[in-house]
Amino acid sequence: MESWPPGGSGPAEAGRRLRDLRGADLAASASLLSGAGAEAGCSAPAVAAVLPAGGSGERMGVPTPKQFCPILERPLISYTLQALERVSWIKDIVVAVTGENMEAMKCIIQRYQHKGISLVESGVTRHRSIFNGLKALAEDQPNCRLSKPEVVIIHDAVRPFVEEDVLLKVVTAAKEHGHNACEVFTCPEDGHLGFHVLAVVNNAAVNMEAAGAIRPLVSTVISPSVDGCLDHSLERARHRASEMPQAFLFDVIYEAYQQCSDYDLEFGTECLHLALKYCHIKAKLIEGSPDLWKVTYKRDLYAAESIIKERISQQICVVMDTKEDEEHVGHRLEEMLKNELNHVKVTSGRDLQQIILEQCYNFVRVNVMTSDFEETQKLLNMLEESNLSILYPVVVISDEQKLQESLRHGATIIAALIKERNSGLIGQLLVA
Repeated sequence: MESWPPGGSGPAEAGRRLRDLRGADLAASASLLSGAGAEAGCSAPAVAAVLPAGGSGERMGVPTPKQFCPILERPLISYTLQALERVSWIKDIVVAVTGENMEAMKCIIQRYQHKGISLVESGVTRHRSIFNGLKALAEDQPNCRLSKPEVVIIHDAVRPFVEEDVLLKVVTAAKEHGHNACEVFTCPEDGHLGFHVLAVVNNAAVNMEAAGAIRPLVSTVISPSVDGCLDHSLERARHRASEMPQAFLFDVIYEAYQQCSDYDLEFGTECLHLALKYCHIKAKLIEGSPDLWKVTYKRDLYAAESIIKERISQQICVVMDTKEDEEHVGHRLEEMLKNELNHVKVTSGRDLQQIILEQCYNFVRVNVMTSDFEETQKLLNMLEESNLSILYPVVVISDEQKLQESLRHGATIIAALIKERNSGLIGQLLVA
């Protein structure tokens, strides 16, 4: 097993309610998982993630496995790893890849500076790959370099848009024990999260040792007969599509895989079903967001690129060489960009270090006091040192007084460049 340095427990008390995962409660739950609640006497569970990434991508119809297909010149799996790395309370990430792709995966980790990643060789099927990942986290395996987590997340390498809130929901649900279990759902009226307490049947404890994300079915599922005719169909309103991520108490899912039959390892695809079949654990189902979809077909790559472009175009920073003059062309440009780009955060400032920490990927450098290139070069150097440019295409537009001649036209051009995010412009400085 190959491993890289990490980027940054005990069962929940019986009967404790899962709180409404909104606002301060969501932050408090995340704080507990990250260990910040330890001072208050709470025990933060160790959480790890396993990503099976050994697929060949046959349905994609391209020679490159889909997890390695480039989006904006960056491999798809790198976006997924970044989404998990941003969650501070996930301590280890185990990726299962084929032997022939092991070196390529190491190069991705090094190039995009991913932390806390361990590599294991995948199996010939999805379940076998996941089992290999779990073995890397188990204490009963020889030469184990990782600590066994209390909770393990299983996610797909080709679902890059997973957010911390859904990860928090499945992990918290998987860890819940006791007489009161809370169901998280989405109110159809306003789309906000709500909750209600499930009734206790015969005073029996409800074990929340597994949880998984679900989504409404888009199409009706039918079962054909052996002669190719319709046998029966499922009522769409009563069924759901199983999605990722899923979370389990580690001992539960590891035991399920150890007991798993060769048939299930070979042909099965649903981890929650293994927990039910072999450990008699009924998983909690958590309503997921529309962004949990899986990149499966070639057209999905274009959809993923569009989503990524939209996400990294949510903030623009106008960097000026002075802030005293309210009539500065930069301030006027800032106001026009706000009108040109609806729902985009447009800010201004001179503290470049703070701006970069906020994960901004679009910069407009306005030099009015001086027409030399020195200030723009400082910005470019800082961006290069921050390694932002290797994660996403960073757009930098430098203006040296010319925008004053046609400010509105300049704002329109800048807005178009930010929205388009042409990968051919990666590494280019655009001079207005």
